[in-house]
Amino acid sequence: MTPEQQKGQWNEDQLEYRTEESKNDAESPKRHTSSLKHFNLRRQGKEPPTVQEWGFPGELTHEQVEVYNKFRDEVNKRGGDFKQAVYSFGECEGEAFTLTRWLRARKYKYEDVITMVEEAVECRASAKADDFYPDGFQALGCDTAIYLAQFPQMYTGKAKTGCPLFISKPGVLQSDALECITTMEGILKFHWHVMVHDYGNRLRQYKEANPSFCRFESFCILDLAHLSMQQLTSTCLDIVKKQSFIDSLCFPETMNKMIIINAPRFFSLTWKVIKGWIDVRTANKVELYSSKSVATKRLLELVDKNELPSDYGGTGPTTDAIMAEQAANGSGVERVETHMMHIRKQTSYSYQLEAHEEIQIYICTKSTDEASFSIVLDKNTPVVKGISVVSANREPTEVSLTTEQKLSTPGLYKIKGESHSGMLKSNNFVVVIKVFSKK
Repeated sequence: MTPEQQKGQWNEDQLEYRTEESKNDAESPKRHTSSLKHFNLRRQGKEPPTVQEWGFPGELTHEQVEVYNKFRDEVNKRGGDFKQAVYSFGECEGEAFTLTRWLRARKYKYEDVITMVEEAVECRASAKADDFYPDGFQALGCDTAIYLAQFPQMYTGKAKTGCPLFISKPGVLQSDALECITTMEGILKFHWHVMVHDYGNRLRQYKEANPSFCRFESFCILDLAHLSMQQLTSTCLDIVKKQSFIDSLCFPETMNKMIIINAPRFFSLTWKVIKGWIDVRTANKVELYSSKSVATKRLLELVDKNELPSDYGGTGPTTDAIMAEQAANGSGVERVETHMMHIRKQTSYSYQLEAHEEIQIYICTKSTDEASFSIVLDKNTPVVKGISVVSANREPTEVSLTTEQKLSTPGLYKIKGESHSGMLKSNNFVVVIKVFSKK
């Protein structure tokens, strides 16, 4: 690939696949055929491409080049919001790879691509007005560390292809806890923040350091450990559905590979059915493993050991350590621990504070039924008495039990919650413990 091509500057001859015969005969019928067999032939001296290379620069049919040129001209003609939607990661991605990404998403059907971009402009309008929420805390309306404790997900390192490595653990997602700390609106705002200001920045930085990196895609590890049918609540599915809608419409063709690990039996059976419904190219990007050892072996084929977290067979930090570091963001928080309380009458949760630690304790809820919380140290020393926690309008509410101070005396802290609504109703409250290293 030439330096110009690395910047996305491809001419028509470079974009189009041509056999030696069609190069010598511009009017060769083979040049005009749109059969998969024709354009999946490789340029001289290279192996035939897989179906995954369909629609990329250098692999286009003559008809696809014509659609490409028409789309490029329309993007430049409209400019403004239309062009910004297409270049969602910035123009550093390069014209050829940006435009073909959108064209592949709609099979090079010009009218469908134009409609898709117009819908993307509308979808991203509100987020764009707020610069796609550069502050994650403000987007969520709560501390990002608390959110990630309920729905662990992170970008860390890169695959051997240079694609950013994304890890998600929906198997430990707690949808009832999420409802106590943020709203669906907050979750979607945070998703925009991640896609533009986290993922986007990683792509741009890697491109700057490695000009030959042209495919703005991610490598995803989807860890389904602990996933059960009971976790697939309407809230959980709604989150996945709405985030996927944003990604497929506004950031199309950005998945390089997805490795699903620790897949429970029910999901493996479901995937066999789903795989038959989706596009072959998309299905070929997904690999599913129930065996941890087999999954680890495959991951190490695709990701350098030092880039892979140690809980997946690499030598990098654990995902818990990575998440804690990213969520702390200079706040001094070493980690965040949470516990879901379902209070009908009363319940409690205990935390053992070590000598080298300090903690702050918060309660989050959207319950309009009041509950009172107290903290006792080592069974008989009152620390906090009867702090009321209630939401005025069913919006997520956070109340500090320790105000601005940190609890630093080592021992067993018991957080007690007592409902004021009686035995007939159970309400949800999340205990949040921010752990600091004692200075």
